[in-house]
Amino acid sequence: MGLIDVHIHGFKGFDTKDALAQDILKIADFLGENNITGFLPTVYPRGIDKMRRDMENIVKAMQIQRSMGKEGAAEILGIHLEGPFLNPKKAGALDKKSFLDPKEYHLEMLIDGFEDFIRVITIAPELDGSIGLIKKIVHMGITVSMGHSEAKYHEAEEGFLAGAKGITHIFNATRPMHHREPGIAGFGLINQDVFIEVIADPYHLHIKTLEMIFRIKNPDRIIVVSDGVKYTGSVAPVVDKNNKLLGGSMLIDESAKILIEAGLERDLVLRCMSINPSIYIERI
Repeated sequence: MGLIDVHIHGFKGFDTKDALAQDILKIADFLGENNITGFLPTVYPRGIDKMRRDMENIVKAMQIQRSMGKEGAAEILGIHLEGPFLNPKKAGALDKKSFLDPKEYHLEMLIDGFEDFIRVITIAPELDGSIGLIKKIVHMGITVSMGHSEAKYHEAEEGFLAGAKGITHIFNATRPMHHREPGIAGFGLINQDVFIEVIADPYHLHIKTLEMIFRIKNPDRIIVVSDGVKYTGSVAPVVDKNNKLLGGSMLIDESAKILIEAGLERDLVLRCMSINPSIYIERI
């Protein structure tokens, strides 16, 4: 089974923000050249109209790709919406001004007509209204991931019990672990059923943190992602003028090399980039 990236915004000068269908297809071509066989173009939180336009162009790219064949490109498997129901306190590199309260009417305005194409939505479970929205999204057959979140342990657990299936880039843009409050990151490590995204580049997580994750966590629930952006593939690390990380610095095939060199078994590492994400988005 080939490598699948369920969280990637862009690569080598292209991303999902204001992208045309041809731009998305160019990303698919680049990923195919780098051993990635499938991916979820990940949409940034912006105004609803802009997010819908971004989704529309991803869908157009999917339709073009399916009609013409992949021809070595990575398959566009659907859409990952990273927001907009996120906690402004944990915006990370995202625009917190675009975040919305988790209201049903906001959800309906956002995804109407795209329900069959959206595979994952990231949401902060601690926000008022999030639990009800998680239940509604899951009922629609869409996977919910918890992220950009200040959730305490019990709030993350409530999100999971409501149907959330994963945690978006664990440790990044989340409440930090504390010995008196393990938070959403602690929940992600302790609960052996919830999936966790892991950005395995040298900048987002220390190599010893990566080792800890693989020692503690059920290996069937680890998903290595790139969180790639338009600058990925040209500079590393990908940071702004204030040295804030803007996204991942390498594709998952490069992350595989880092993890294997750190002593992890090759088959285990590749499972976290192939079988696990396939199960997560219910392809197998």
